[in-house]
Amino acid sequence: MLYLNIMRKNILATFFVFILCIPAMAYAQDITLPVALIVSDKFVVSITATQDEIRQSLLSQNYITNVNAFNVLFAKKKGDIISGAYKLTLNMTLAQVSKVLHAKPYMKWVVIPPGLRKEEIADLLAINLGWTKTQKTKWINIYTTKTKPAKPEYIEGVYFPDTYLIPIAETPQNVAKRLIAKFNENFASYLPQFTIQNIPWTKALTLASIVQREAADASDMPLIAGILFNRLNQKIPLGVDATLQYARGNKNNKGWWAPMTVADKKIVSPYNTYINAGLPPYPISNPGIDAINAVANPAKTDCIYYLHDKTGVTHCAVTYAEHQANIVKYLKTATP
Repeated sequence: MLYLNIMRKNILATFFVFILCIPAMAYAQDITLPVALIVSDKFVVSITATQDEIRQSLLSQNYITNVNAFNVLFAKKKGDIISGAYKLTLNMTLAQVSKVLHAKPYMKWVVIPPGLRKEEIADLLAINLGWTKTQKTKWINIYTTKTKPAKPEYIEGVYFPDTYLIPIAETPQNVAKRLIAKFNENFASYLPQFTIQNIPWTKALTLASIVQREAADASDMPLIAGILFNRLNQKIPLGVDATLQYARGNKNNKGWWAPMTVADKKIVSPYNTYINAGLPPYPISNPGIDAINAVANPAKTDCIYYLHDKTGVTHCAVTYAEHQANIVKYLKTATP
């Protein structure tokens, strides 16, 4: 009997210990199911989405079940839903969904067009992500210049033009890394071509940055690339205004790419391709994929000179005399 009593006590003690341990075990193993139901999802509103399209997207993704009821509630709020990304959960009420969508998105769209220098990109990022003046200055002078380990080739040209959805809370340093990662992703497929042609990727990128600024449009880029290659191979100075514009900068706040003056052509700088042969030391802009592709696949031409007429059409010439004739024909206004 004594032995049976002891066994009963041990069994009961073990049972109560097991019951007490269950909550701790569940917590430690994160198996509490209700927690999974309140995890936020990313609801993305595209840049071009209309208000009706946003409501239909909310319905199709089960964030709302009744568009009419949402419209009634939505009408009480001022302002439209702006593009970006919002944190929503499937168990939110209509009022909660409406409140989130009428607040600021936690991710913002940033559209970076091809051909900008990093200062211009910094302006776009600062405006859209709400950066302070200090953050913007550090992005230009530190995060895109003084990388670890030091990579001078990352000063310009690798901040890839694209449409980005970026968290507002993301640090400027990580934004720089995001743009570089996008560049690496797009540029990687061209590396074998440049290797076969014995062109260092940094030089290819620098030439692409010039082509981006000089071409009237994407269809024009292979021809411009072919002409510039001809000048480089014949050791003729490129004589490109865009490189001088880069050296001059935003002088007197007239714009980074304001037209050149006669005085500007006397600027002493390695970027002055009127007096220095070869390429400038680094890219002068951040080119898009069309310009990179044009450098990898330039048009075959004997032309050495080119100009754009008043409608943007390119006219090239093999000799300087032909080029002068094109200037008279396409650029000079006839006197009455």
